Amino acid sequence: MYPLSQQPSHTTKSPRDVLDSIFAFPPNRDTLGGSSYFIVGNEGNILIDCPALDPINLDFLRSHGGVSWLFITHRSAIGKTAEIFANFNCQILIQEQEAYLLPGLPVTTFTQEFAITPTAKAIWTPGHSPGSSCLYYSELGGVLFSGRHLLPNQHGEPIPLRTAKTFHWPRQIKSLQVLQENFTPETLQYLCPGANTGFLRGKRVIDQAYQRLASLDLSTLLATQPMI
Repeated sequence: MYPLSQQPSHTTKSPRDVLDSIFAFPPNRDTLGGSSYFIVGNEGNILIDCPALDPINLDFLRSHGGVSWLFITHRSAIGKTAEIFANFNCQILIQEQEAYLLPGLPVTTFTQEFAITPTAKAIWTPGHSPGSSCLYYSELGGVLFSGRHLLPNQHGEPIPLRTAKTFHWPRQIKSLQVLQENFTPETLQYLCPGANTGFLRGKRVIDQAYQRLASLDLSTLLATQPMI
């Protein structure tokens, strides 16, 4: 029998494949509706943010070889990190400014970038929160798991969204500029957002990711007022 914290309460839907060897979990109430992703790879499986900790998701993770790394993209995505660690004895990676939110857990921290495997690296993209980060996966033409740094708007286009709780809006725009400067159409084909996936209207990823990011007007975005 599963512990009480693992009883199915959030979702009965199974994870679905979004790209080859990449899966998405249903939005998780524990992470404010956040979407978690799972990369199955020869160098180790990477779980990006916390899915709901129910039997369906736990069985899915176990059936695919467990979790080698749990990467947290921002503070609201922590969810049941401690329980995931207890189940899989995985390494936990989080940007150094938000590591204090995981007291008592053996975390790995990074400052600017961190190579998880030869094909996956964490990138610090502050703004949404102090330690907001993305994960870049170089396979499949390049996939960026954007956490809450970039989210689809009502038209399904990826943009930074300024809310009343945004930590530092100019830094978030600067982080977007860094992504624009460091990727190309050849190195960034897809984007997997960490929330608002309902706005994709059945699409499982955002394609032509670099072209969409490059088309964003940073000056106009910088003047955007926060959402209430």
